[in-house]
Amino acid sequence: MAQIVLEDVWKVFPDGTEAVRSFDLDIADGEFVVLVGPSGCGKTTVLRMVAGLETISKGTATIGDRVVNDLPPKERDIAMVFQNYALYPHMSVYDNMAFGLKLQKVPRQEIDERVREAGRILGLGDLLKRKPAALSGGQRQRVAMGRAIVRYPQAFLMDEPLSNLDAKLRVQTRAEIARLQDELGVTTIYVTHDQVEAMTMGDRVAVMRKGVLQQVDTPQSLYEHPTNLFVAGFIGSPAMNLVEGSLVPADGALAVKLAGFQLPVPDEVMAERPDLRQYEGRKIIIGVRPEDMEDASLLSDAPAERRISSTVELREALGSDVVVHFPIDAPPPVTEEAIELRADVGQEALERHQETAQASRSIILARLNPRTRARQGELIELVVDTHRLHFFDPDTGLGIYGHEE
Repeated sequence: MAQIVLEDVWKVFPDGTEAVRSFDLDIADGEFVVLVGPSGCGKTTVLRMVAGLETISKGTATIGDRVVNDLPPKERDIAMVFQNYALYPHMSVYDNMAFGLKLQKVPRQEIDERVREAGRILGLGDLLKRKPAALSGGQRQRVAMGRAIVRYPQAFLMDEPLSNLDAKLRVQTRAEIARLQDELGVTTIYVTHDQVEAMTMGDRVAVMRKGVLQQVDTPQSLYEHPTNLFVAGFIGSPAMNLVEGSLVPADGALAVKLAGFQLPVPDEVMAERPDLRQYEGRKIIIGVRPEDMEDASLLSDAPAERRISSTVELREALGSDVVVHFPIDAPPPVTEEAIELRADVGQEALERHQETAQASRSIILARLNPRTRARQGELIELVVDTHRLHFFDPDTGLGIYGHEE
């Protein structure tokens, strides 16, 4: 178990591509940190530099009290779990998991205890005598995870370890990984593109974009206080709605004006975000999470000034909630981060957003109580929780908070 510190770490490939730039991250002893971001953002490259599978172009990586830049992987006392299994086909599950311990000359009884405990945790207890060829893909990945778990290393490095498991087993296994990591107290870096994994597993989550660390914080802080448009749009599912609007004076306070509606900014929000005063009368980017809107017909005391209305374009019934899509006459932001976020959800969605942007309209998503009677093609009135609004500078894309931020 050890602290991992990355100081001003860069990775520049021979063709000049900067995969990781000026990366700083201090991971405490026993902490579980998740690296998350879209494909190609550099998260796996960071992991591989910690493991010694990629050289560090510039900067320093420290594990425990040792600078490991020039140490080979086997001398770093880490255990990796890859997306691919890399199992020995001629060995049983038991022997695959025990192999590294035998090389370390761990006593036979201790090897047996560790392997059987890992097998129990990962649901492999009845499969220890089988060969990898007799296992499903998900089972093979669990063997690979077990092989790392039994070593009790200074650090676990995990690269998309659950990607080959089915949905139910992913939920079960991520809970077991988090429980085991907490129980063993082993420092862990976990790479995933799945924000649900990131938010449910990590003590802290590090969000990356184009090789640069955007923000590292607890999952709840990332959700409630995103540092910029990219983090705001990347964390949360469905993603935060982002539209252009303006801040206007209203009865001695401020209000958000967008799409013909005017929503008051509560005093508590102004107190938490004093820098908003600087944007009075100016264009601003407004963020509203889908879950911070509700069908007005389900609320008995929702004030009229917090309501917006539109026609439902699409209704998605998900059982526990209903997601409705509706247009408003407010343009989506056209910053580089916002365009990248729209592209990340797929080309079809990007083209749709581009069309609405040309018409100065945005498609908004709201996650509603399943009792809503909202139907496609019908008018809906929604109540916005204005205490949960987010605000961003249209030029820099940075979140607007206070001077202490």
